[in-house]
Amino acid sequence: MFIKGLFTCASLAATLFSAAYAAPLKPTQYGDFDRYVLALSWQTGFCQSLHAQGRNEPDECRPQKEPANKADYLTVHGLWPGLPKSIAARGVDDRRWMRFGCATRPIPNMPEAKASQKCAAAETGLSLEVANKLNAVMPGAGSTTCLERYEYAKHGVCFGFDPDDYFGAMVRLDTEIKQSALGQFLADNYGKTVTREAFNAAVAKAYGDQSVKAVKLTCSGNPAWLTEMQIAIKADAINAPLAATSLLPQPHPGNCGNSFVIDKAGY
Repeated sequence: MFIKGLFTCASLAATLFSAAYAAPLKPTQYGDFDRYVLALSWQTGFCQSLHAQGRNEPDECRPQKEPANKADYLTVHGLWPGLPKSIAARGVDDRRWMRFGCATRPIPNMPEAKASQKCAAAETGLSLEVANKLNAVMPGAGSTTCLERYEYAKHGVCFGFDPDDYFGAMVRLDTEIKQSALGQFLADNYGKTVTREAFNAAVAKAYGDQSVKAVKLTCSGNPAWLTEMQIAIKADAINAPLAATSLLPQPHPGNCGNSFVIDKAGY
């Protein structure tokens, strides 16, 4: 496939940002949920899967300079609060919540953000400083893709999150994971086929044995390319550095089999 890199110096920018930006993420309403799910894309695998399926590829899949640190291909997709108890009490289940997010009826009943029309969602109100830092780790932000608008409209706005705090948390968490033993594993195995067992061992090295169940993986194609990982984080731990006590088990490990490819740039 085309080279699917990120902006140069992304890791440095994110590291400097996380050190300087420490405002806590706090919901001002519907705060009675127990977890966030941090969704991170393996950008090369994501673009490869679109190419293999003959689907239109977004601007971020076009040729770009490859980063020196291959862990920089671990990019931000979103940060999704779990189903609040106050919303579940109105007859909403997890499946419905994940489909509609802030547009869920009867509450929060906000305008629906559609994946096919991301740029139709409202502007987030991000500061220029945070927008620049986000662009370094979320290739789909801004431009013609507008991923950050879609994510905030679907998963953030109804909680009253300050946009800078919300996306700042994503930048910080992505940076932490890339600098962990898990990030090192991804960089060391760039372009290689790995086993789920070896991947799990890297998670355990980074965050403890029990944290393995907190990570859900998505793969696509044949051979199976890693496209995304979703990590469940305790709601009351979201503003602290990730640790063994931060994560929560998920009900399903994802669709990646016993082995999969940490895809590299190029078709």
